Amino acid sequence: MKKLYFLLLLAFLLLGLRQALGAPVRIKELCDVQGVRDNVLYGYGLVVGLANTGDTEQVFFTSQSISGMLGRLGIRVDPRDVRVRNVAAVMVTAKLPSFARPGSRIDVNVSSMGNARSLAGGVLLVSPLTGPDGQVYALAQGPVQAGGFNAAAFGTMVQKNQPTSGTVPAGGIVERAVTANLEKGPLVLGLKRPDFTTSSRIAEAINTALKEKAARAVDPASIEVTAPAAFKGQSVGLITAIEALEVEADQRARIVVSERTGTVVAGERVRIHAVAVAHGDLSITINTTPMVFQPAPLSKGQTTQVRQAAIDAKEKTQPVVALPATTTVEELVKALNLLGASARDLVAILQAMKAAGAIDADLDVI
Repeated sequence: MKKLYFLLLLAFLLLGLRQALGAPVRIKELCDVQGVRDNVLYGYGLVVGLANTGDTEQVFFTSQSISGMLGRLGIRVDPRDVRVRNVAAVMVTAKLPSFARPGSRIDVNVSSMGNARSLAGGVLLVSPLTGPDGQVYALAQGPVQAGGFNAAAFGTMVQKNQPTSGTVPAGGIVERAVTANLEKGPLVLGLKRPDFTTSSRIAEAINTALKEKAARAVDPASIEVTAPAAFKGQSVGLITAIEALEVEADQRARIVVSERTGTVVAGERVRIHAVAVAHGDLSITINTTPMVFQPAPLSKGQTTQVRQAAIDAKEKTQPVVALPATTTVEELVKALNLLGASARDLVAILQAMKAAGAIDADLDVI
């Protein structure tokens, strides 16, 4: 029953994938505008207000951070005299969207650096977030929303998810904007999945829509667009007009298999050649039986217990099936079903067929 359910589900997935591949797709889903991207930020901070679940005295840099913070407030404390369990040192990370203006808010992630048991209920103190260039782009502060909990008593511990990391929703305030100059030079579109055919089709669709040769495919991953006279100084309008165009994306034939879950997903253009396949199932069973060994009468031997092992090997015989050359994914699934193979068996069969050169497609094992 499970095998039948998997095969039906796989057939529906492949049918939907086939229809999706044949339908036009907006350029907005296929390309990114060069320079318009997220920027990663990071920083160091302290989470306070923990219920005795913070860093211990063994984490010396937490004591140093507390001493330094209090020193800036006019309170002098030796780091070696700090004895607190309500504070945890954390790394603070965030993504700064392109064109985010100063004053806008972003989400912030915090992760424990020491041996804190939980960040639940804590508050992140103001922490500057810097970029790779060392400049401060945002400030983070606020209550931490932990994704789990940790409770322990008398040697028994219960934990759900990861309590040593969490988020501060809208806890970051942008202080410096990162904007791309779209008016400088030609506009460059980067394909998310580089392909020669798709790149050429996108350039052709843009030229047809703009009614002039403004776009050219530089390589499989980028298309260069020169703003026409009607869009001079109007890069936003030009990008809006380009993103709404639809093209038929192309890609290499590919089969993705997962050995961990037994999942097999094949693209529309997968082709197989005529091949003979035999797939067997070998099982080995070892049974041990305890036996008592008695010494001879009037001897000085002792009664001992021994184990006798019985080994049995069974192999299910599967007939050799000749798979005809197919032209569609549906025919490929039907042909493999003739073997009566399970989901995990299909993974091994496809790998063997690829090694034999019987499949014209890329086989990705994840």
